[in-house]
Formats: sequence, C-alpha cells, structure tokens
Amino acid sequence: MKTLMKGNEAISQAAIVAGCKAFFGYPITPQNEIPEYMSAAMVNAGRVFVQAESEVAAINMIYGGAAAGVRVMTSSSSPGIALKQEGISYLAAAKLPCVIVSVMRCGPGLGGILPSQSDYFQVVKGGGNGDYYTPVYAPNSVQESVDLTIKAFDIADKYRTPVFVVVDGTLGQMMEPVEFKPVTPYQIDVDSFATNGQSGKRGYRNMVNSLNLSAIGLEKSNFELKATYDEIRKNEAMYESSVKDGDEIALVAYGVPSRIALNAVKALNDKGVKAGLIRPITLWPFPDEAFKLPASVKIVLVCELSMGQMIDDVRLALNGSVPAHFYGRTGGVIFEPEELVDAAIKVVGGGK
Repeated sequence: MKTLMKGNEAISQAAIVAGCKAFFGYPITPQNEIPEYMSAAMVNAGRVFVQAESEVAAINMIYGGAAAGVRVMTSSSSPGIALKQEGISYLAAAKLPCVIVSVMRCGPGLGGILPSQSDYFQVVKGGGNGDYYTPVYAPNSVQESVDLTIKAFDIADKYRTPVFVVVDGTLGQMMEPVEFKPVTPYQIDVDSFATNGQSGKRGYRNMVNSLNLSAIGLEKSNFELKATYDEIRKNEAMYESSVKDGDEIALVAYGVPSRIALNAVKALNDKGVKAGLIRPITLWPFPDEAFKLPASVKIVLVCELSMGQMIDDVRLALNGSVPAHFYGRTGGVIFEPEELVDAAIKVVGGGK
C-alpha cells in the first residue's frame, strides 16, 4: 500500500526499514524533518537517536557506531556536510560502513535554504583529506529516495564504505506516494572488523584505526582502498537514458532537475528537434557508459542548479567526442522547461 509522504520523512522511514540501528544528527534547514522524524521513530522502534552538540560530534558518533558493527546514519545540509568532511575521511580510511544524507541548499557560505545542486563537488570529489571516494546516489523522486536509501545501506556494508544519498531541498520537502517493501539486508561479516570484544570465533579484539606511520603500510592500505573503489566503479554505476540513434542532442541532468529536463526533451521532440535525456543516478561512480552516444548526437547540454559542476565529469566521459554545453540557475532559482528548450535550440543551431 502506498502512503503520501514528504521526501525527508520517507528517507527516514526507509532507513528504519533498512535496519538502521542508530541515528546521530544535528539540525540544519532544509533537512530538519529527518532528525525530527527519527527522534520519535527510532525510539519507538527501540533504537538509538542522538541529537549531537554539533555536526562534528555527529559524524564522530557515526564513526563509533559503525566501529561497533551496527547500521548507522546521519543527515545534514551543505555547511553541515562541510563540517563532517574530516570525519568522513576517517570513516573511509577505517573502512567503516555508514549512510550520509545530504539535503542540498544554496551556497557558497551559509547561502540560503532554497534548493540547489551546488554541492556536487562536495560529495563527489570529497572535501576530506587523502585518496578516498564515497558512492553517491542522486534520486529524482520520493519513491526513488526510499529505494536508494535502502540500497545505500547494503552498498555501505558490501564495500565497507561511507555512502551518500544526495537530494536538493525540493525533493526533501515535496510529497509523493511511496511504498515500503520488505527487505533482506546484505549480510556483512561484522565479526571481521567490529570492535565488539574478543570473539570466540576469532580469538582476539579488533582495532579500528586510520593512523599508519609506516609509508609502506599506508601505501598498502591505500592500494586496498583503490581496489575497492575499482570494484565499485565496475559494478555499481547507475543511470537512465532515453538517447537513441537519430537524436541530435542529449540533455543531461540529475535529481529533480532531470524531471524538468524530461519535459524539455518532450517539448523539443514536439518542435522537431530530436532529443534524449541522460540521467546519472550514481554521481560517483559516474556512469561513463551512458556517454557512448550514437553518431547522430552532435551536442550535449548539461542542465544543473549550479554554476556548472557535473559538466566536468560529463566532459571527461565524452572524452572530446562531442562538445558539452551548460545551462544552469543558482541561488535557489529553478529553471523552467521552456528555458532548457530555448538553450537546446540555441546550441543545436550553433552546432550545425
């Protein structure tokens, strides 16, 4: 049965369905419905909810919970995620699984509380130190937010890594019908890494640590992380594409803006401009496969609610095969389908 839910609350319930045992967070708009929902729902489910004294405290509590071997989640928005970056780097280095929800607002700085996608670099390139990546899921509907949040917990456990679910403020606040289906969580061998005492099976106590003062030892650890990231790149990239042979332009967008771009694609086709849409679902690993385009496609238009961030990865994926143009709005302004249609017609005309 489907239930009408706000995006932030649906994400929270998805975490509970996925088996999240502890939530540590700190309030910041526009993600406040997540800790508000969890403050009651987690306690009612006999699980742990803590409103930390800061974002820094929250991410370090996540480190402790993950090290103990339980499924944990935190959430924040833009400046709050920035404060968590050091802890995220520590989590990656220690190979600890967790889920981090980022509900993007506009920036830079404190910015404003309206929707934006200007944190692409923050979650995809990583603001913490060292050689690490985090898988990043970018849903475009409330139902997909539910599905990808549940998946994020499994991916975190499978690869023992922090995983992001990133949405803009629109998706966090909008309401749509959602369905929660029974899930079977990925079975991780918690005993192999968790600091849960001296196991009879292993006969010793685990230690969780990211400090390695040996150059050779740290290099070995970094190569092990790289091998994990290579597996994630190979197996976990996700995208949708309607681009087909005969199309002359491909629009690229993720999250809620991809729904606007889809309407623009339909309008372009009605006007006789053959167009398709590529929607990355994972921002990392970036779905390079989606950009092996038919020979008929001569132009790509990247549509973002930013000054242009994902376009860098689009250009790398295209590898010079066709030019990539950009259309974006920022500061909380959301583009309309007609704007994208006009921009597409302009670049198609200029590309002929």
